[in-house]
Amino acid sequence: MQIKDIYEYLNTLSPFELQEKWDNSGLLVGNMEDNFENLYLSMDLDLELVETLKPNSLVITHHPLIFSGLKRVNYNTYSTKIVRELIKKDISLISMHTNIDKTHLNRFVIERILDFKVDNQNEFIANCSVDFSFDDLLKHLNKKLNLKNIKYVKTKEEIKKIAICTGSAMSLIDEVDADCFLTGDIKYHDAMEAKARGISLIDIRHYESENAFSLLLEELLKDYLKKNQFKAIILASKNPFEFFKGETVE
Repeated sequence: MQIKDIYEYLNTLSPFELQEKWDNSGLLVGNMEDNFENLYLSMDLDLELVETLKPNSLVITHHPLIFSGLKRVNYNTYSTKIVRELIKKDISLISMHTNIDKTHLNRFVIERILDFKVDNQNEFIANCSVDFSFDDLLKHLNKKLNLKNIKYVKTKEEIKKIAICTGSAMSLIDEVDADCFLTGDIKYHDAMEAKARGISLIDIRHYESENAFSLLLEELLKDYLKKNQFKAIILASKNPFEFFKGETVE
């Protein structure tokens, strides 16, 4: 199969032109005229994963391996080390980031993973009507996303409306009109700002909230790949963070 064929199909599902100006979605490694024999889907790439890939393949990831322009390729950074291995093995890379966040991923996670119903959604933030106590909402998210040591800001006991954005979206807090905002990568000053506004926060983490990307894309590509007698392989992208459970000191 040629890269340009699947690229054009992906573009009909989630147009690359929808990506944010700061984003770098699209074909990052390879050429549109190249052919590939194997197709992999993954949220991210790391060196350990790349070692398992077969030569002459195409990988489609959520997060772009390269965000800003590379001025040096010295093979001593995360992106350049992996680019080197991809080129060695003749592996191409397409990334679908903020474009698919807007068109599919956020809603997929909310409705299929979290079992909420979206009332309305702007580009990134979706609003859902719910009926939870704050503590029960924490338990629900813990179960659905397998979250450990949940970080939160509690300003309300009862939650009737939640706003959700997978990944990292505290920069969009001005757009939040809800009892509780669910997103990842929440920082200290984000928490202070939300508390001052009376908005509860629950950190659903970056990895855990977007790890369904591969399942989503496999579903979106199912008919296209079947028609072309092709099969996608889902890679088990690993969370770079680990969590220490220490003993309580009295």
